[in-house]
Amino acid sequence: MLSVSHVTKRYQKLLANDDINFTIGDGTIGVLLGPNGAGKSTIIKCIMGFLKYDGTITVDGIFNKSVEAKAIMGYVPEIPSLYPNLTVDEHLEFIARAYKLKDYEAYKDSLLERFDLADKKKKFGDELSKGMQQKLSICCGLLPHPKAVLFDEPMIGLDPHAIKELKLLLGELREQGCSVLVSTHMIDSIEGLWDTTYIMKDGRVAAVVNRDALSGEQSLEDLFFEITEGQSEDGGSEERAKDGMAE
Repeated sequence: MLSVSHVTKRYQKLLANDDINFTIGDGTIGVLLGPNGAGKSTIIKCIMGFLKYDGTITVDGIFNKSVEAKAIMGYVPEIPSLYPNLTVDEHLEFIARAYKLKDYEAYKDSLLERFDLADKKKKFGDELSKGMQQKLSICCGLLPHPKAVLFDEPMIGLDPHAIKELKLLLGELREQGCSVLVSTHMIDSIEGLWDTTYIMKDGRVAAVVNRDALSGEQSLEDLFFEITEGQSEDGGSEERAKDGMAE
């Protein structure tokens, strides 16, 4: 379980995250959905322990910045950060040694095959296209079999086959009991995947939407635009959009 409680992050005078609260249970896919600049990537980086923040974040009940928590977390960043002098295979070997993995070779090969990288094992990181770098980043994030996995805009740059495989993998992670958090501004990219969506606006969670609470007359897209674009002088539109949603 991933728990974020009263997390606030400031960059000097800029309030990037304002009292963020949510929980992603085991076997659940949560989505951070919001326009650019809503604070999605900031809260992802806070969860991963890359940024200082006020509040509390735990993974499986463990403080997120501890070694124990990092050992059970996986992360796929928005912009792949690869080593230019390591090959595809060496990137995964590096992850395996860092996490002290055993009997990982079969899973490693299956990931490479799944994302069409099996024939790219000897290519260096800086020789890969943007899409291939993203696919390798996904493989690195999933190799340790993490209990909690964070994806920041994972669909950007992927070809249709890779998007299909990633969506299948997200479903498999849920079935395996993982806590999965996906950050995106592309509503159609997470269609049919999510259990709970947290719509973010101006550094806040403006609404919490559970799939079962959506009526047939209103889609997630309708709610998103109502909350992020439509508002009255007293903020009434946002409050009306919250009505009927599960707390």
